[in-house]
Amino acid sequence: MLIYVCISSHGFGHAARQAAMLRELHALRPDWTLVISTMVDRHFLELVFRDLPVVFRPVQWDVGMLQADALGADPAATLEALQDLEDALPQRLDQEVAWIRRQEAPVLVVGDIPPVAAELAERLQAPLVWMGNFGWDDIYEPLGSAFEGWVRRTRACYQRGSLLLRCPFSLAMRWSVQEIALTLVAAQPRPIPGALVAELQEPPSPAVLVGFGGLGLGLDPALFQRWPDHRFLLNRPRNPDLRDHLALIKNVTLLPDDVRPLDVMPYCRRHLGKPGFSSFCEAMAANLGLHVVQRDGFAEAAALMDGLRQHAFHRILRREDLESGRWGLDQPLQPPSHNRLAATGALEAAQAVQRVAIDTVQRI
Repeated sequence: MLIYVCISSHGFGHAARQAAMLRELHALRPDWTLVISTMVDRHFLELVFRDLPVVFRPVQWDVGMLQADALGADPAATLEALQDLEDALPQRLDQEVAWIRRQEAPVLVVGDIPPVAAELAERLQAPLVWMGNFGWDDIYEPLGSAFEGWVRRTRACYQRGSLLLRCPFSLAMRWSVQEIALTLVAAQPRPIPGALVAELQEPPSPAVLVGFGGLGLGLDPALFQRWPDHRFLLNRPRNPDLRDHLALIKNVTLLPDDVRPLDVMPYCRRHLGKPGFSSFCEAMAANLGLHVVQRDGFAEAAALMDGLRQHAFHRILRREDLESGRWGLDQPLQPPSHNRLAATGALEAAQAVQRVAIDTVQRI
């Protein structure tokens, strides 16, 4: 069996949750071939899929929403990119259909959540399983008349699936397909190097994990020095000047390139970042307190913030609070209004994909 996974190139969270699901699927069916098709940063892909036998296919299937930075959207640039993608998709579909057919195996397509996965599945006469907490129809619909055509087209694609694996913190996704509701989708932390463990056990503490997705946010490094009694853990910035500056700050630890933020969550007490599906799932599974900066212009953020209030200890910040260093790390967290969520969504999704795949083989 060949499991072909079309992953949105919009951000890292789509790839992170597919890595969690596919790790569980590989444990269930190690004989199946797993294909990852996306243009998400290759270093990130290799990090989250490490030790998992996958085939990478570098294909951009969707645009999503182009962003000015980690907290701001750019609708005008998104419209232009959507048209450019529309012109390029026919050739990409032809190439991938030909490649998949050469594998000479039954196929199941997973979409997370590029709409064109529907056409790919139909051309292959393969079942299609959607997995996500929103569709691009949900994101484009609030943006006005310029996006109306894209809303209709993307929604029509989503209605052609076999099954929707609905993740927590979801938008409407009114696609008239069978659904299975998932719990938190999160991978398991991996062991970290002993030297890093030793560093994290030294003062200052507690540790705060800082994350703003693939784009980052370019916070002023001096802001971390306003909290000398806290240790801040960050991914290494790509900007070498910023990286060198942060490396000189005593209470900042830059994570090695082969360590995921998820891997250091057991050593942290709180998380400072933006609304993000995978970071929320991972932090909630690790029982971290979340300090979250409000985000405008992206419909998913409202659903994520509702989930935050319901299921996690939290504090909500304005962007001006973030940029001035008023992070409230010394303040008590707001309690959730509901119980914590279980973190078994990756296994639930893998079991559902396995059932659909086996049904496909039995019908052949």
